[in-house]
Amino acid sequence: MKGLLADTTPLRDPAYRRLWSAGVVTTIGAQLGVVAVPQQIYEITRSSAYVGLTGVFGLVPLVVFGLWGGALADVMDRRRLLTITTTGLGVTALLLWAQAAAGLNNVWVLLGLFAVQQAFFAVNQPTRSAIIPRLLPPGQIAAATSLNMTVMQFGAIAGPLLAGVLIPVLGLSALYLLDAVALLATLWAVVRLPAIPPLGETTKAGLRAVFDGFRYLSSQKILLASFVVDIVAMVFGMARALFPQIAHESFGDPVSGGFALGLLFAAMSVGAVLGGVFSGWLPRVRRQGLAVIVCIALWGVAMIGFGVTVAFAEPGDSPVLLWIALAFLAFGGAVDMVSAAFRSTMLQTVATDEMRGRLQGVFIVVVAGGPRIGDVAHGVAAARSAPRSRLPAAGCSS
Repeated sequence: MKGLLADTTPLRDPAYRRLWSAGVVTTIGAQLGVVAVPQQIYEITRSSAYVGLTGVFGLVPLVVFGLWGGALADVMDRRRLLTITTTGLGVTALLLWAQAAAGLNNVWVLLGLFAVQQAFFAVNQPTRSAIIPRLLPPGQIAAATSLNMTVMQFGAIAGPLLAGVLIPVLGLSALYLLDAVALLATLWAVVRLPAIPPLGETTKAGLRAVFDGFRYLSSQKILLASFVVDIVAMVFGMARALFPQIAHESFGDPVSGGFALGLLFAAMSVGAVLGGVFSGWLPRVRRQGLAVIVCIALWGVAMIGFGVTVAFAEPGDSPVLLWIALAFLAFGGAVDMVSAAFRSTMLQTVATDEMRGRLQGVFIVVVAGGPRIGDVAHGVAAARSAPRSRLPAAGCSS
């Protein structure tokens, strides 16, 4: 049993421990925003197609700033860059709170602020990931990767569930404010980090540096293949943009959101946390590429089961179908967590420090970009295949 539980050795390092502990608080806050944005858009427009637009407005800055941010992480002090981007995320969360509290009900203002937030996120995440190998010895990278993913997924459970409870009590705008406050924990941990300047010779963080990263990636066939299969899995199997509509039309939530919405957003993360808690066996796997393929196949099975279950659900039915749907999502989250842990470990160990930031930038674009493309595809498909009512114009109060 001890061999199955997560390896906590990396937490002995004070700098990593502070960063990881602060991540517990910050991730919960960030997940409040993950629920709030699509829910506010759905409340304004009553359209999954508009909710799917979060994929477009999130993907463009994610690609541009993710690749550029990875290049920046290779030429700047990573502590300084992480401080700047964490501050930017906090300011953006405050602006999101202001527009919701003021009752603007303008979907384009909301999407614009969301795009700015994603730009800061796109620079922040590759920088944060590239820091880990500078804090810990190589033998602890796999364990640290698993711990990071576990705490992220724990926040993705607590955040949506908390959102489902808080929306009827405090209102949706409070979620954005709590997100901003939670970011102070990570800012404190980042300020306490040691300086992490670039190693060796550095170049400007321009297009040439980005293309150098792609050229390096093209020589690593296994890493390249792992990115491709993950994009396929997320684009065709991540129906996140439909959760507000599914919660309302299939499981009886009010249009303004409720507990079923929180459960849907949290379910995959429940599975991912369980996968992380029992991840002690991961370092013993030698054929990591094969393991990724198996996980992605199981992810497909889980998403098919979820879709079939939702197709038979109607408001007022027994909650059994809801729990079956949640079980499929949880299983999908568990296998996705294992797949992501293997892919991240492969990247961390193969890349040199001079290229690590740029490859982490590509990794973030793939991991976060795939679901956003899926948001667009699923949102448009839902709007065209199952229109339920006339929709108000975007930007008008529902």
